[in-house]
Amino acid sequence: MDLQHRPHPDPGQAGASGATLPVAVKLGGLDITFHIEGGQRYKAVTGIDLSVAAGEFVSVVGPTGCGKSTLLNAAAGLLTPSAGKVEIFGKPLSGLNGRAGYLFQADALMPWKTALQNVAVALEPMGVPAAEANEQARGWLARVGLRAFVDRYPHMLSGGQRKRVALAQMLIRNPEILLMDEPFGPLDAQTRQIMGNLLLDLWSKDRKALIFVTHDLEEAIALSDRVVVMSAGPAAGIVADYKVPLPRPRDIAEIRLEKAFHEIHRDIWASLRVEVQKAYAMGEGKELVEDSTP
Repeated sequence: MDLQHRPHPDPGQAGASGATLPVAVKLGGLDITFHIEGGQRYKAVTGIDLSVAAGEFVSVVGPTGCGKSTLLNAAAGLLTPSAGKVEIFGKPLSGLNGRAGYLFQADALMPWKTALQNVAVALEPMGVPAAEANEQARGWLARVGLRAFVDRYPHMLSGGQRKRVALAQMLIRNPEILLMDEPFGPLDAQTRQIMGNLLLDLWSKDRKALIFVTHDLEEAIALSDRVVVMSAGPAAGIVADYKVPLPRPRDIAEIRLEKAFHEIHRDIWASLRVEVQKAYAMGEGKELVEDSTP
């Protein structure tokens, strides 16, 4: 399959039904620079132009330290860009992104609360009465396959089960945008496949805009509509943006056996491998400091 490098899609791309979809997240000319010890500066990412439509599943891959999580943090409103802009459904983002849910690599479950309480607590800031919040939390725990574990505390759950609780905790708020930072990274391969299929099943029901950061290229392809490749840092940018023309619905284990999957993997890896090799060649601690000006 001749899968060509594709430019970043323009706002208002067409969905599967032919209707024009709004752009949920737009990063335009984004630069993010961190101030470090001694008045020096480290430019994490530069010139980032990325649009993600409502209902689109986009994965971001790249070498370690290339700024993948930095992009998520900018979209979440946790970081203020040094230059450029972040727009959410066409409006400039100011402060935290209240229309997004964020699932981190390390779960943030409260150890003194049960699974039910950890999910229900996400509705407290919205003023949902306790009884209604508990009812909704039970429903979400059932949807993620934990109907029988509502009264378990985090230490009584496996890694995969804790991830399910964290996923329910994010989704119960019904965010319009989902941001996920290596959410399945700590899990074993079999559990990652189960979680990936669960995520696809939940996402397919209402198709929120989803930006998924991962180091696993196979996972990115199996899940996504597009795979974005970032360059080695510092001053990392987007070097490739590939459409994944695999049919849905998908089963992660089965789709990886398809010939088309391997052809797509080959083409994307050709771009990613170059950046991974660059990052490796830099060596730890080399070329990190961009500017010594305060």
